[in-house]
Amino acid sequence: MTDLERDIIREILNIGLARAADSFAVIAQERVLLEVPNIDLLVSDDIMVRVREYQAKHVPIQSDIRGDFNGTTLMFFSGQHIQRLSRVCLRMQTTETLDVNELQESLLLEISNIITGALVTQLANILKANIYGAPPTAPHGDIAEIMNSLMPEHQLQPLIFSVITQFSDKDNMVELPLMLFFDRETFTKILEIIRSYDFLGSQMSA
Repeated sequence: MTDLERDIIREILNIGLARAADSFAVIAQERVLLEVPNIDLLVSDDIMVRVREYQAKHVPIQSDIRGDFNGTTLMFFSGQHIQRLSRVCLRMQTTETLDVNELQESLLLEISNIITGALVTQLANILKANIYGAPPTAPHGDIAEIMNSLMPEHQLQPLIFSVITQFSDKDNMVELPLMLFFDRETFTKILEIIRSYDFLGSQMSA
């Protein structure tokens, strides 16, 4: 992947995440700021370490991406986010805690479904791909074990494509980490689609 291709992927994801941020702003009834996503190509073990770090301090929600692409989104809700969303959406006064009840978990699942749906819809439109988000789940075990399906079986292909960004409200800058994973095969497909568009062919020939 060239630097130019990396920039194109970042911009595609930025468009999708902007729509997701708009969707989250409606739910949270707050202005939402979106940081430009980082793109990391890391070995599987490094990514799982990062996932476990988030999981230790957040409630994770997982939604799989299916169709032409194979991937997973993970959203991590902090205790402060859960408290605020419970107050705004459920009219519940709670403390900052990661121990959520059934109603709060349903709320987090619905928020993840809306945000992931907005992101996947934009990616499908831009990349002309037939993809959809599966219903989200709230994993209660070790996510690293749950995500084994995305891990490569052969050490010759140890790379996973991930995007990490944060949604923040203007006043308190509470991060809402969103991680997007694609397996190696899907990453190759995305690169092929980008290259087939010949985004800069005319500029380079000029």
